[in-house]
Amino acid sequence: MPPEIEALIRESLATVIDPELHRPITELGMVETIAFAEGHVDLRILLTISGCPMRDRLTADITKAVGRVSGITTVSIDFGVMNDEQRNNVRTMMRGGNERIIQFAQPGSLTRVYGIASGKGGVGKSSVTANLAIALAKLGRKVGILDADVYGHSIPRLMDLVGQRPTVIDQMIIPLESHGVKVISLEMFKPQREAAVAYRGPMLHKVLEQFLVDAVWGDLDDLLIDMPPATGDIAMSLGALIPASEIIVVTTPQLAAAEVAERAGRMAHQLRQRIVGVVENMSGFPCPECGEILDLFGKGGGLATAEALSNLIGSDVPLMAAIPFEVALREGGDGGAPIVLSNPESPAALAINQIASVLAARTRGLSGLSLGISPVKK
Repeated sequence: MPPEIEALIRESLATVIDPELHRPITELGMVETIAFAEGHVDLRILLTISGCPMRDRLTADITKAVGRVSGITTVSIDFGVMNDEQRNNVRTMMRGGNERIIQFAQPGSLTRVYGIASGKGGVGKSSVTANLAIALAKLGRKVGILDADVYGHSIPRLMDLVGQRPTVIDQMIIPLESHGVKVISLEMFKPQREAAVAYRGPMLHKVLEQFLVDAVWGDLDDLLIDMPPATGDIAMSLGALIPASEIIVVTTPQLAAAEVAERAGRMAHQLRQRIVGVVENMSGFPCPECGEILDLFGKGGGLATAEALSNLIGSDVPLMAAIPFEVALREGGDGGAPIVLSNPESPAALAINQIASVLAARTRGLSGLSLGISPVKK
């Protein structure tokens, strides 16, 4: 095969991006052999795992890319599977040469890790997480969601990922992606979606650690962790595994819910986590007939929680937004199209976008970060 033809073919293959690993297939070592004769190209492509669900997508992308090279009329692709050493090379590359570490807990990490917490269930914490993640992604940020609500996981439905499973290469998990957000949830690994999870404390810690260590999150700007309600094992594990993680407390306007939400903030304070603010969900909304504000779930709970936590820590904990109750918010979640996408001009979506804008404007300080320079004594 003429060297110039091979160079052109390899150059075209370098434009083909693996749909799951998001790297060029040449960089991943997936191109094993190239043969060319009389306008026909034979390729041997190695998949990371047998039965790769993206095989058809790769076939189409490779055929299209190579077919653009002048002088090539037909393309044939033979698929094989990487051996253990080749998969190890891929894993090392994807992890940047690091093995089994929590990248977000390293001193040089610039990723903001937010635990979305609540004192009790049913306050819309997962809906806030999903919508906020998408709102941040719409601002051009690289965002991930870790669904740590082990017993009540609902993120897959909210993010339109029901029934989908991530690719696992040895001990490397490739998060699924939806609406521009990377997502991992325990539901994706259960044999049956409706199966109950019965884990005790040590197992819960292990699950959270595995999702933080083994998932290939890439270079995220923000990681949102959908926490279980109340102040249990996962809350303590997050504080231990990622000490720099921060907490956003979600409550409803109901004072009874606000009193319980305050405890989630107190737990964060005990773990020395910063409390970013309070979000009041299901706030008052205008009556569709008379326009009067209807406080279906009471009023003042979010502000009461913010004030209580401010007094606790001795500095301002703001009420970041009051998200009005909207049927469209629930409908969008059930259909996998959160309201910031399905109805972006609605009052609820605008309130969520307000929170995203505040978070996106926050800058990470350089305290504790390695700047890659050394003092020189003169």
